[in-house]
Amino acid sequence: MSTPPGDLRVWYETAGSAAGIDVQAIAQALTARGLRLEPAAGGTPAEAELGMVLFAEAGEHACAAVRAARQAGTERVLAVAATAAPLTLEATWRLLDAGAGDVVPWPGDAAADGLVARLRRWREIDALVASPQVRQTLVGRSACWKHVLRQVVEAARYTEASVLILGESGTGKELVARLIHTLDARPDRGRLVVLDCTTVVPELSGSEFFGHEKGAFTNAVALREGAFALADGGTLFLDEVGELPLPLQAELLRVVQERTYKRIGSNTWRQTAFRLICATNRELLDAPDGFRRDLYYRIANWTLRLPPLRERREDILPLARHFLREMNPGADAPALRPEVRDFLLTLDYPGNVRQLRRLVRQMAWRHVGRGPLTLGAVPEAYRPQRRTFSTWQDAGFELALRRAIALGVGLKKIGKATTDTAVRLALADAGGNVRQAARRLGVTDRAIQLRRAGSTAAPTNGQDG
Repeated sequence: MSTPPGDLRVWYETAGSAAGIDVQAIAQALTARGLRLEPAAGGTPAEAELGMVLFAEAGEHACAAVRAARQAGTERVLAVAATAAPLTLEATWRLLDAGAGDVVPWPGDAAADGLVARLRRWREIDALVASPQVRQTLVGRSACWKHVLRQVVEAARYTEASVLILGESGTGKELVARLIHTLDARPDRGRLVVLDCTTVVPELSGSEFFGHEKGAFTNAVALREGAFALADGGTLFLDEVGELPLPLQAELLRVVQERTYKRIGSNTWRQTAFRLICATNRELLDAPDGFRRDLYYRIANWTLRLPPLRERREDILPLARHFLREMNPGADAPALRPEVRDFLLTLDYPGNVRQLRRLVRQMAWRHVGRGPLTLGAVPEAYRPQRRTFSTWQDAGFELALRRAIALGVGLKKIGKATTDTAVRLALADAGGNVRQAARRLGVTDRAIQLRRAGSTAAPTNGQDG
C-alpha cells in the first residue's frame, strides 16, 4: 500500500552553487514516496522538525548551511550530496560535526527509498520522544538530554540489542531501563526482571541467576527458577553490573551469548529469550579489579551514556516542577519564587537528579500555605553559611576558553558565542518569555530579540578579533 503524497513535510535549501543539482528531479522522486519537499523561505530555513541541505560540494558552504538550519530550530538535518561528486571521509565528518544527522549521496532515483525511510524513522523517533509516555518518565528538554532520549527510543523500539547504560549515580539509569522495556516492540513481551548485582551473595549467585533443582545443595528444599528463567520472553535488567565478581562473569558468558543455561543440580540445557539491559556507574574496561572484555562486548551491543545534571542545567527547573507535581497529584503544585529558581540553578548536584528530587521534596514538606515555595523552605544543609556556592567563572568555564583559544578562535567570536549561549539559556529557563529573560540578563527586550535573530546567521570563515 503506497503512502499518500505529502504526509511528510521537509524543507530544503541548496548550499553554495546549485550548479549540477536537479532539484526538480529530486523533488519528484521524493513526492512520489509521500514526502512534500518545500523550499526554505528567503534562503533561511524556517523552523521545522526536518530539513535537507542539498550540496554540490561538501565544503564550508554546506557546513554553514547545516549549522544555520540547526540554529534556526530545525531538529534534524539531512545533508544530501546531490551530484555525482564523490564524498570524502573528511568532508563527511565535517558535515556531521556541523550538526547533520546523516550525510547521504544522491546517485539517482534509487536513493529516494532509503532517504525517505531515514526521514520517516527520524519523525517516528521524535514523535515517541514527545509522547507523554517518554516525557513524563524522563523529564528534560536540553539538547544533550534530547539526544539521549532519541537513542533510548531507537534502541528500544527498533532493535533487540543488549543495552549498556553508563552514568553517575542518580542520573536515572533504572528509569531508562524500565522505559526501554516499556517501549520494546515485541508483541508478546514478557515481564521486566530486575537484579541488583550489589546484593548478590557470591555463594548464592549461581542460584540467583540460573536457579536450582530441589536437593541440589543443603537447604535447597524446593525447585527455584533463576533470573534467566524468570526473564524468558521479557527483559533482564542487571543493575550495577560492574560489581559482578570475575568468576561469575565467566559463568555468564554462555547464557548471554547463546541464551542457554543449566539449573544448579541439573544436566539439562534450557533455552531462554530475553533482552539484556545492564547499568553501571563505572568505566568497566578501566575498572581496577577488572571486567572481562569478552563479557563487556556481549552486553554492550548498544551503549547509552547518561549526562550528569551539571551538564544539563536547562533541565533543573523542569525537573523540580515535575517532582512538585508528583507530590501533588490531582492538585495544583506550588510554584517557585524567582529567588528559589535562581538558588536551584546555583547548585552542583553531585548526586544528580536523585539529589535534586530529594531537595525538592524536602522543600515541599517544609512549605506551608498555597503560595509559591520560598527560600525559607530550603533545608539548613543547603544554605550559604554551611556550603560554598560555586562561582560562575569556574574550572569548566576556563576549560572552554582554553579550548577555544587553542583552536585559534578570536576574542570577538568568543564574546559572541558567550552572549548567544547566555541568551539561549536565559530564554530556556524563562520558558521562552523574552521579557523575563531580558530582566535576568539586565538588558532590554529588544536586545534579546536582536541577539536571538542574529544567532541564526551562519558563522564566517577565518579568524577574527
